[in-house]
Amino acid sequence: MAAITLQINGKAHQVDLDPQMPLLWAIRDVIGLKGTKYGCGIGQCGACTVHLNGQPIRSCSLPVSAANNLAITTIEGISADAGHPVQKAWIEEQVPQCGYCQSGQIMSAVALLQKNPHPTDADIDAAMRGNLCRCGTYQRIRKAIKTAAAASK
Repeated sequence: MAAITLQINGKAHQVDLDPQMPLLWAIRDVIGLKGTKYGCGIGQCGACTVHLNGQPIRSCSLPVSAANNLAITTIEGISADAGHPVQKAWIEEQVPQCGYCQSGQIMSAVALLQKNPHPTDADIDAAMRGNLCRCGTYQRIRKAIKTAAAASK
């Protein structure tokens, strides 16, 4: 066990955990933020995407010790009231079908638009490539990202 400080959504959490515990489990089971989902456990599906120092990462495969004292943003930290332009666009374009992958999709989309406020289809495809949607809502996801980009002008 190790003393670790997790800076999640602007709040410091002091935890005593196995340093190899995946960050996902610390976020969900220790801190209690359930918006970040478990999908595959090997960092391939993107359901567990959070931001670490502003960069999208797969929290299921990152040891909690690697996030010590770094800024972590989860889906709950994007907006308390679904007021972020990406969240609004997701609702406007009716993106979710089952919804399971959507928090990871949104986190990747937010990171994309922070880096590139006016992405092309190719930019969107490249940025979202690591996020899988079993329901196949990829066209709605692309449309929502474009809607959010237009709203942010």
